[in-house]
Amino acid sequence: MVHTYKVALIGGTGKVGRYIASKAVEKGYQVRMLVRNPEKVIGKDSRIEIVKGNVKNVEDIRKLLKDCQVVINTFGQPIKEKAMYSSITKNILELMTDLHIDRYIGVTGGSLTITGDHKSMLNKMGAKLFEIMYSNMMVDKKKEWHILNDHPHIQWTLVRLPFIVDGAERGNLKEHLTDMPGTKITNQDIATFIIHQIDNINYVHKAPFIAN
Repeated sequence: MVHTYKVALIGGTGKVGRYIASKAVEKGYQVRMLVRNPEKVIGKDSRIEIVKGNVKNVEDIRKLLKDCQVVINTFGQPIKEKAMYSSITKNILELMTDLHIDRYIGVTGGSLTITGDHKSMLNKMGAKLFEIMYSNMMVDKKKEWHILNDHPHIQWTLVRLPFIVDGAERGNLKEHLTDMPGTKITNQDIATFIIHQIDNINYVHKAPFIAN
């Protein structure tokens, strides 16, 4: 039996988000997507409800989340803007608490290192390089991780990703809880994995790595 969830999607016009939206409606879910410029949405689908708004605006997020049961956040950090992953995630989780929504799925980079990880030497070097080159972003990503852990009443999952490439599903997905099992993954494989997590409790309060 397929539950008819209503899914709130943030980052739905991005490299991964657009496939999440289409796979969600294929699964029979309702989708509501936050979009800053609706007129720029390519390949509009009448089954996807568009909410015009900005992810930095709390009231826009509230409008997006109303009556939803699942929140998927694939927000992409604008390169020239101040790191804002943690503040946006904090706002989302607080609104979810207020609206009694308990399923949250977010994404982050494989460079995020948390307690319990056992990364290979190569992955440790890669994470260290990211911390040097993108120090502000990495500090903010770690802050986001702590914010998630401060909300145990939310059934959250944070998916850690390697380099993302455009492409069809390959299906040979590798999953691991303590080390990145590969260097690349297709955006469509990410979308399929995330949609599968809606009903999957194996990674609740965890941050799995995935790769092809």
